[in-house]
Amino acid sequence: MSGEKLDRAALVEMYRTMRLIRTFEETAVDYFKQGLVIGNMHMYVGEEAVATGVCRALTREDYVASTHRCDGHLIAKGADINAMMAELMGRQGGCCGGRAGKMHQTAPEVGLMSANGIVGASLTLGTGHALYCAMFAPGRVSVAFFGDGGGNQGAFHEALNLAALWKLPVIFVCENNHYAISTSVETSTALGTFYQRGASYGIPGVKVNGNDVIQVYQAAQAAVDRARRGEGPTLIECDTYRLRGHHEGDEQTYRTKEEVAQVRLHNDCILRMCQLLREEMGWTEQEDRELLQEVERQVEAAVEFARNSPPMAVEDMEENLFISAKEEG
Repeated sequence: MSGEKLDRAALVEMYRTMRLIRTFEETAVDYFKQGLVIGNMHMYVGEEAVATGVCRALTREDYVASTHRCDGHLIAKGADINAMMAELMGRQGGCCGGRAGKMHQTAPEVGLMSANGIVGASLTLGTGHALYCAMFAPGRVSVAFFGDGGGNQGAFHEALNLAALWKLPVIFVCENNHYAISTSVETSTALGTFYQRGASYGIPGVKVNGNDVIQVYQAAQAAVDRARRGEGPTLIECDTYRLRGHHEGDEQTYRTKEEVAQVRLHNDCILRMCQLLREEMGWTEQEDRELLQEVERQVEAAVEFARNSPPMAVEDMEENLFISAKEEG
């Protein structure tokens, strides 16, 4: 998508993607509260512009290493939301047969190779994907999403050092949502930013407003083009904000309700995009209503698919292991 013109159709498509991510997750939370979604929920609400802007710059064949907040990355990369919802409900129709739950979903058919709950693990996994690209799939690139908490892990420095040394085609995307669980970035991070660290490894570091999908896309596109030319990695810091707790049930005693309300009112990435469409592209309330209804129908169909899919069978839990207990015995 190098040099893609962000015309009205492209902007509407990005807006639709952000709406789909949020509607999917808020619906999933409703079913989590009913006990139909297994495990815990770490939501991406508020950060939709990051996944949407970055993945807009990628092709289906490019690779993504995700985190415990993987729904946004999966949807923006083009994963099947029916299989995603079934996975959350522990059903056989899930993208991992119901075994992965929320934090470990994969969709290799669209290049999302790994999501996991280990803080910072995506950095080294994404670097590994980039090494594969360099050795066996020239022209493809890899993206490693990570949070501000992951940026303070040793894996951050190991991954950037190796990627810079070998000029690997990887884009490191920091989703700085300001809180690593309950620890603010201001109290945990020298300088309070991450993009400047790229200079230590001789790679470009860029900071953008992570709630502005156009800024995110433009930075990602430049980094992807650079990687495809064989010029190595880029570090992009997206300054964003999570509008829900670290996990569902998080009492959020580390921040005030007023703080969250102010961001929701003045800097919500979806509301920003809707306003831009209305002011610059003639977007109407009728069009907005129809788009939201379309998205809601998609998510409702995903819920129906998931609920009609049989639960994961206990006797199948050992499938796809290299050595099962039966074989060892």
